[in-house]
Amino acid sequence: MVSKKLCYACDLVDNPELMEQYKSYHSNDNTWPEITKSIRDAGIIDMEIYILANRLFMIMEVDETFTPERKQKMDAANPKVQEWEELMWKFQQAPPGAKDGEKWVEMEQIFKL
Repeated sequence: MVSKKLCYACDLVDNPELMEQYKSYHSNDNTWPEITKSIRDAGIIDMEIYILANRLFMIMEVDETFTPERKQKMDAANPKVQEWEELMWKFQQAPPGAKDGEKWVEMEQIFKL
């Protein structure tokens, strides 16, 4: 199986209480199982999210079936994912350079060892 890595950035609302709530939703015990299933079903093998101040950084390892467009279509057809995304907008805000309605923006790789 061929895999590749994709990296995305997103910002959180700069509010310590909201940031703690967001982190709580993403702990292994609190992440909705329907969300983790939808992630895997889209061809995402592994996903990690890191935080620095209010900046989020996500690394995804994806298989050959993954495309952002396919994931978007799958998410749009999944009511539980839509519920989760609506909830997450309470915490997230678009980073610089994002298009209208975009939260997670793909990052450009500038170095690899």
